Amino acid sequence: MSRPGFLASPWPWRSAGYLLTGAVAGVAALVGIVVAVALGGVLAIALVGLPLLVLTALAGLPVAWAERRRLRLVDLDPAPHQHAPPAVPGPWAWLTTRLREQATWRELGYALLFAGLLWPVDALAFVVALLFPSSMALTPLLMATVGGGREAKVLKQWTVTSWPAAFGVALLGVVLLCAGAYALGLAAGARAGLTRLLIAPRDGDLGERVIELTRSRVRLVDAFEAERRRIERDLHDGAQQRIVALTMALGLARLDAPPGPLADQLAKAHEEAGRALAELRDLIHGIHPKVLADYGLQAAVADAADRSPVPVDVDLELPGRLPQSVETAAYFVVCEALANVAKHSGARRAEVSGGHRDGRLHLRVRDDGRGGADASAGTGLTGLADRVSVLDGRLSLSSPPGGPTLLRVEIPCVPCEPTDRSA
Repeated sequence: MSRPGFLASPWPWRSAGYLLTGAVAGVAALVGIVVAVALGGVLAIALVGLPLLVLTALAGLPVAWAERRRLRLVDLDPAPHQHAPPAVPGPWAWLTTRLREQATWRELGYALLFAGLLWPVDALAFVVALLFPSSMALTPLLMATVGGGREAKVLKQWTVTSWPAAFGVALLGVVLLCAGAYALGLAAGARAGLTRLLIAPRDGDLGERVIELTRSRVRLVDAFEAERRRIERDLHDGAQQRIVALTMALGLARLDAPPGPLADQLAKAHEEAGRALAELRDLIHGIHPKVLADYGLQAAVADAADRSPVPVDVDLELPGRLPQSVETAAYFVVCEALANVAKHSGARRAEVSGGHRDGRLHLRVRDDGRGGADASAGTGLTGLADRVSVLDGRLSLSSPPGGPTLLRVEIPCVPCEPTDRSA
């Protein structure tokens, strides 16, 4: 509105259209709500009107739907609804979902406010800012036609009997019409702001975006884990079996070859194939260990502790299998922590403990090393902390100089039944 070309732009007309359609829609909403409540109250005696009264509670839905589309006249930002889709298809699920939502009752409150108070304000602003100045600006035309060139009534209040007075009133009407265009813009902007605040708040849209972003992160993590499992399966069933067959073939050829240069070359090839097989098995285990998929987190942590070069005491008690994403995140956190203990801490002993209580998985990895560890110094824990945060969990590190170092992980989860391998 502060731009010089506001009067020549379509915004005054859009504002006028917004207020005019608001007055018409408000009358329609008032009539519809009054009729529905009256019929429901009368028919409630025979219990026929009770469903109608229940549906009246949903009167805010069509009103809010129309209001969100009317907002496009003066507000170009999208105004999405705040309703969640029902969990299952069907009219009953839809009805129960809507009746439980806060957005439904907020829209009903807006519909009652709109039908009782807001539409008269829209109509008053439209009349005062547009119709009254327009009537004054048309005074010479009214005097020439209706008044027969002798007189004209201005706003039905006073009479103009001369042409100079008629043109003076018309000039005043044009000035007031220009001022009324700004008043229309202000009124329409205030009404649109109130509507958005009540039925389409921007904070709510931001909250929806945050929720969707969190869900997308979870989906990405799940897809990443599924891809890791696919790669592990392909390597285990494909490349590893071929290398095993190659190792066996080289071993048989080595046995059949007479002593000499050929036997020496076969022995070297057999040893290289064995080393390649061992490296491939370590790689497969690092991608997604089979013990984790088959036996769960407790067995996988015990296996990781057995493979650690630093002696590790394990005291982990779980009531059963946990969700797959939780087990995977917790396992790799433990593996990364034990790898850091072996590489950087100089510890003589480490401990992995924890359990499931109060709806959360608690893990603690402690060592008696020199301390001074920093999660942001390239230890690999930053990425694992991001993965834990996707699951609404927390990862904290305490490592004062001189030790000890303590890593804590908390992930909310609910134990589930053991995985059915035959499925």
